[in-house]
Amino acid sequence: MLNRTLVPDSIQVNDIKFIAPQQQQLDNGIKVFTINAGKQDLVRIEFIFDNVNFDPAKPLQAVVVNHLINNGTATLSAKDIADKVDYYGAFLQTEYGADQSSIKLYTLNKHLKAVLPILKSILDESIFPQQELAIFIQNQKQSLQVSLEKNDFLARKNFAHAIFGDSSYGSNITFADYDALQQDDLLAYYHSAYKPENCTLFVAGKFEQPEFELLNTIFGQEWNNKAVSRKNKFVFPASPKGEILIERPGAIQSAIRMGAMAIKRTHPDFAGFQVLNCLLGGYFGSRLMANIREDKGYTYGIGSAVVSMKDAGYFFIATEVGADVCGSALNEIEKEIDILKTDLVPDAELDLVRNYMLGSMLGSLENAFSHADKFKNIFFSGLDYQYYEKYILIVKTIDANSLRLLANQYLNTADFTKVIVGKK
Repeated sequence: MLNRTLVPDSIQVNDIKFIAPQQQQLDNGIKVFTINAGKQDLVRIEFIFDNVNFDPAKPLQAVVVNHLINNGTATLSAKDIADKVDYYGAFLQTEYGADQSSIKLYTLNKHLKAVLPILKSILDESIFPQQELAIFIQNQKQSLQVSLEKNDFLARKNFAHAIFGDSSYGSNITFADYDALQQDDLLAYYHSAYKPENCTLFVAGKFEQPEFELLNTIFGQEWNNKAVSRKNKFVFPASPKGEILIERPGAIQSAIRMGAMAIKRTHPDFAGFQVLNCLLGGYFGSRLMANIREDKGYTYGIGSAVVSMKDAGYFFIATEVGADVCGSALNEIEKEIDILKTDLVPDAELDLVRNYMLGSMLGSLENAFSHADKFKNIFFSGLDYQYYEKYILIVKTIDANSLRLLANQYLNTADFTKVIVGKK
């Protein structure tokens, strides 16, 4: 009989294997990275485009084009696209990020020949119908109106704008920005961004030479958009220090978002900083959760994260607490940071975090799609698989003294931007 009162032994993950992609190139120069793995006749093809031509006066162009790109082409209506994709049991997904935008196709291999021309029409001849744009503007303005009543949304929005200004990382979107959207501007952005020169392909699943040749025929030989564009490049000053209080007298809860500009994935301290972040607020057993949620009962959840983007990295802590305990919660957050800066992390706690982080990484590599996602992280950061080797080694070997040094270097609360929405 299994004795469920006994805690199972904790064993550290020792070996994490990554599947490196095969690199190929279409006839028009598009790079194709393929993780050919899995037993099912299923493939995901992801077209990723760098965001370009950012204009602070028109901050919504990239996100709206990505959202509406499959809502009508010169030969297919939005309904035609949806019906045809659904008929073949495929799935189209668009995704916008601060640095790149993408469109993903999930399909069975046997339907690839039928579905790829639909995707080609979307990427080469979308027209952004005025009716679809009008519906989108109406819906998004209503959504924004609802979101502006939420303290956590306001905290996130004002924090991003405070440290990143009017870049694509921190644009302070308003109703006027939606009203200013024009079909001609979307078409101009679409042709500048969605072109072979600005595209990288990531394929995962069952994908052999016949599938590659089909992909090359449709997108390597028949897609020749050569519009001119300018890649986004942002330079940011140091994060503004101090507190931004947005008072809402009737608030029952206050939203807190605090942090500062930080290092990116390419920095040698990044892996160690990730371990430090995990200890502080990066998982359910973190110190912030133990103190602010479990001990004090101020919140249902609190967390911290280190985010790496192309032109910047940043660290933040976020939570919502009862308005009457907001000041106390802020004090407790700073107390936990101060402890990391003065006291050594106990071995047992550090071992738990090591096991959690290594187990999470191993668990995230469950299929060909997740292996492709791991490769994208390093590819767009200009890194190779040695990054993961060093990352795993640091997680396994970093000591308490090194973590204390990192805390003193990167967790200076006096330099944080602190946004509080509600009551303090």
